[in-house]
Amino acid sequence: MRGHPGPGGGDPRGTAAVAAAWRTARSSVPPGHLDAAGCNVPSDRVLDAVVGHLRREREVGGYGAVADLGTARSALAALVGAHARDVAFLESGTAATAALLGGWRLAPGSRVGHIRTEYGSTLMLLRRLAAERGIRLVEVPVDGDSRVDLDALREVLAGGLDLLTVPHVASHRGVVQPAREIGRLCREAGVPLVLDVCQSLGHVDTGGIGAAAYVGTSRKWLAGPRGVGFLIAPGLAGPGGGSQEGGRNGRESADGFGPAGADGLGREADGLGREADGFGPTSADGLGRVMDAAAPSLGGHLWVGGQPSPLAGAARYESAEASMAARSGLGVAVLEHHALGPAALRARLAELGVTARRLLDGAGGWRAGEPLDEPSAVVTLRPPPGADPVAAVEEAGARAAAASLLVGTVPVARAPLDMAAPVLRVSPSPGAEEESLHALARILAGRPVSA
Repeated sequence: MRGHPGPGGGDPRGTAAVAAAWRTARSSVPPGHLDAAGCNVPSDRVLDAVVGHLRREREVGGYGAVADLGTARSALAALVGAHARDVAFLESGTAATAALLGGWRLAPGSRVGHIRTEYGSTLMLLRRLAAERGIRLVEVPVDGDSRVDLDALREVLAGGLDLLTVPHVASHRGVVQPAREIGRLCREAGVPLVLDVCQSLGHVDTGGIGAAAYVGTSRKWLAGPRGVGFLIAPGLAGPGGGSQEGGRNGRESADGFGPAGADGLGREADGLGREADGFGPTSADGLGRVMDAAAPSLGGHLWVGGQPSPLAGAARYESAEASMAARSGLGVAVLEHHALGPAALRARLAELGVTARRLLDGAGGWRAGEPLDEPSAVVTLRPPPGADPVAAVEEAGARAAAASLLVGTVPVARAPLDMAAPVLRVSPSPGAEEESLHALARILAGRPVSA
């Protein structure tokens, strides 16, 4: 498989250890939970952080219970080699995308590139912007696995683009896009890249890409609470911030966040937000002149001369009225992610994804929707030939649920350019037991689960 390492990538004892630690951090994990790509299982500490903040709001008032999120921003930014000031919190990945693209100053006739695996809501937004602002959408060619064709991308970039959006890992297909190569080509061509990391941050390597902006969510591979999304925009950082070259070479230890022991995690989580989070002026590269705020509130603005003026940096996109308890929970989840070790977590997830595909591909005629050795834990399954795809996916999901196995079903609307029929999605979290995958294989093959 071109451009991708094999699964695992490290000492198998390391992946076993991280799986055990992940389970230990959760006193109660639903048996057979195989839907991390939909909504993962937060740890006890994350749950405590959310409830603790809600209690604090009840005691001192919602606006008196200030969520100090400086360390959370640093920990999140470190996963892409950025800086704390590059991070804005919103309510979802979709909200972050809408705020970013809705505020991007694109003149009529501007060319915006996308690929066929684009998430349905982002595609709708792009089409709306095209209709309202007169921009032109350009589809970048992909190969048979829906992976970006880099040679074709070079040609498209040479023909002129003003912006490119790419989902690093799609919601409906567990193919990992060659993001570093895409980022390099975009930088060489002077084209801003917006990378959707909703299904990749905390799952596959997001360092060293050098995108102009990243949009993501809490509830999937970071195992944070629902109701939190984020935007990371290194191109808007002031002096001392990240850069479009991937910050500190994309190292996981940027801003001091590398693997740590359990005691170190406790000190980081208890001290959440001790770092000051000053915002410098917009960078001189001019990105700030084409990125403006279209946030759902005036949280990212100041009034200057009787007119709203966006704050410098990513703060211009941050909404003020939101669940601060959920944002606090995400902060703890990201610190736990660093403490467990991002590389070990990635290796564990790649291992589980490959195991799942090899067990499930061919069971009862179901076929994997990505190469068997793809280093991701998003596993999609197409129904057997001749079966009604809608009925087959719904029935398989119901039979899995009856056996206490939680899997996902993905409708065509999730990626209308790339999907001809719905698929079954299996996405094990780091603590998933292999027996759950064997049980699902038996269900798909029509055999008794206990066999």
